[in-house]
Amino acid sequence: MKEKQSLEDDIKKLQKLVEELASGKLTLGESLKKYEEGVKLAQSCSATLNEAQRKVELLMKKEGKYSLEKFEDSPSQEK
Repeated sequence: MKEKQSLEDDIKKLQKLVEELASGKLTLGESLKKYEEGVKLAQSCSATLNEAQRKVELLMKKEGKYSLEKFEDSPSQEK
């Protein structure tokens, strides 16, 4: 099973892909492959950020103390 990469690593890879695509040095086939990889990375980053946002939103002040409430992951993701 592939180990999940960090958000920062995914963002660095995405930046590199954008630079390669912007260079104009790739063939159409290479560009399409890089674009597809970039879309997958962007979706992964978005999912990670959405998860972090949900966790932060669940921090609630109760009786003068902050607590983290559990939430259920839904299979559908917001767009």
